[in-house]
Amino acid sequence: MSSQPDYHAAGELLRALAAPTRIAIVTELSKGPQCVHEIVDALDAPQPLISQHLRVLRGAGVVRGERRGREIAYALTDEHIAHIVADAIHHAGEAHS
Repeated sequence: MSSQPDYHAAGELLRALAAPTRIAIVTELSKGPQCVHEIVDALDAPQPLISQHLRVLRGAGVVRGERRGREIAYALTDEHIAHIVADAIHHAGEAHS
């Protein structure tokens, strides 16, 4: 077992978050689980675009889906993801001040 940090996994996580729409989705999901139509409404974005970004986030292990009847509610897999995104947004705001 290696004691080296897993830079590859961290890079994959950051790559999955490296799109403004995905950052917005993570921010929305930090408020709690939501279905696709709720995310679409909150972000005022086309449903196919949101679904495509959710697929990337799910593939990266950032979000998980849980069936609610005919819909799937998406949630963050880990609270740390919300903190990473919030910190990045905060830092970006400081850099432009």
